[in-house]
Amino acid sequence: MDLNLLRVLDALLQENSVTRAAELLGTSPAAVSRSLARLRRAVGDPLLVRAGQGLVPTPRAVELRDEVGALLRGCDNVLRPGAGFDAVHLQRTFTVQAADLLLVGLAGTLTERIHAEAPHVDVVFLPEAMEGGPALRQGWVDVELGVLGHLDPEIRTRPLTRMPLVGVARGGHPLFDRRITARRFAAADHIGVSRLGKRLGPIDTALAELGLRRRVAAVVPSHTSAMMLARDTDLIALSLADWLPDTIAALGLRTFPIPLDLVPLDLGMAWHPRNAADPAHRWFREHLAAAVLDPSRPARGAGDPER
Repeated sequence: MDLNLLRVLDALLQENSVTRAAELLGTSPAAVSRSLARLRRAVGDPLLVRAGQGLVPTPRAVELRDEVGALLRGCDNVLRPGAGFDAVHLQRTFTVQAADLLLVGLAGTLTERIHAEAPHVDVVFLPEAMEGGPALRQGWVDVELGVLGHLDPEIRTRPLTRMPLVGVARGGHPLFDRRITARRFAAADHIGVSRLGKRLGPIDTALAELGLRRRVAAVVPSHTSAMMLARDTDLIALSLADWLPDTIAALGLRTFPIPLDLVPLDLGMAWHPRNAADPAHRWFREHLAAAVLDPSRPARGAGDPER
């Protein structure tokens, strides 16, 4: 088969649009349409079918998407023997989806590390708005960082660390006057953090096992706004242990161990297998992992402990 047809197929499966595929390939929509007709005859499948104003891939096209991409990358490597990865010449934008609490602690360190080796690489940080959706599969997000769940079955993951939750309150909060027990913790007014307005969580379950109940007096959509609110009120927020100590001190806040038997949060990162062998993506993942695990040391090493 003409290799150019595979490139057309790859562009069509990325864009699901004849017009956008033509723009990506630097050719005309008519030329792409003719190539699509040839591909349909060769594969024996319509590949892309009309759905309203757009096109959607057939199941056969979905099966071919990653295979075609991998085949083209292999062909490119054959045609460029000895071409190695060089971060300093990389021009690319990586997209990371994570909770704001994680981003506040690592975004600055990560971008400094990245730009020290690759001055033409940019990083886009997205909130968890697409969490549990097809963002990794569709290529909207390069890496998802945080507590991983509801991932598509093919997604690759790497566990990073476990972090206990701690309470956060303003430095002069009456809670610090004496030992913080489960009963005193439950009696304080709390701040919930939820993009969907949820009030209950693992803390409420643990309190209920002790016959206790707390009042969630306010629910905010981000941990950053929760800390700001805790700074100005007697409401209690939550944070990760040993995370953002300078920021918490600068806000006049103090942390304290939560007097409950809570399971620490397992933090990890996830990515789509289309990027697993990409040296630039692997390089970025290593820097991202290092920014979470040890911001003071540069990332080294070629491999990820994947699963």
